[in-house]
Amino acid sequence: MEVILSLGSNLGDRRAYLLAARDALSALPATRLVASAPIYETEPVDAPPGYAPHLYLNTVLVMESALEPEAFAGEMHAIEARLGRVRGPERNAPRTIDIDMVAFGQLRRDTPSLRLPHPEAACRRFVLQPLADVRPGLRLPGQTLTVRELLATLPPAPSVTPAAEQWE
Repeated sequence: MEVILSLGSNLGDRRAYLLAARDALSALPATRLVASAPIYETEPVDAPPGYAPHLYLNTVLVMESALEPEAFAGEMHAIEARLGRVRGPERNAPRTIDIDMVAFGQLRRDTPSLRLPHPEAACRRFVLQPLADVRPGLRLPGQTLTVRELLATLPPAPSVTPAAEQWE
């Protein structure tokens, strides 16, 4: 099944964390990397006061996996923990790595541990811009507009600009 992941980092060597996450995700059993979107530098969204200077590097990965969505999510969280992600009480605080499951095929889930598609993906430029680079015609589950069309409906802020640091 096709899995769309959004990756972000705004602490430490941001590019190195994205690379390490991509490598770890690609090494999961019954899983392969299909596409890596370009990396973008983005302003934090809904960050607690004082965290605005911590710009993110964000990207999207397209994977194919035979894992079940819940098992894949568990692997994602284990990778985040290995890469130093600390989940604290503050939502959207700076982090070494953040991996969000945007979509898992056309599946829909709404459980305490997994919501598919990601409930905020369709309104976040930092997700839609890199996703439009690799899957512009994709319709996320429950959406009538394509990724490219959704992106066109968003305001220009917060900014999402191509990062100087790319994959290679």
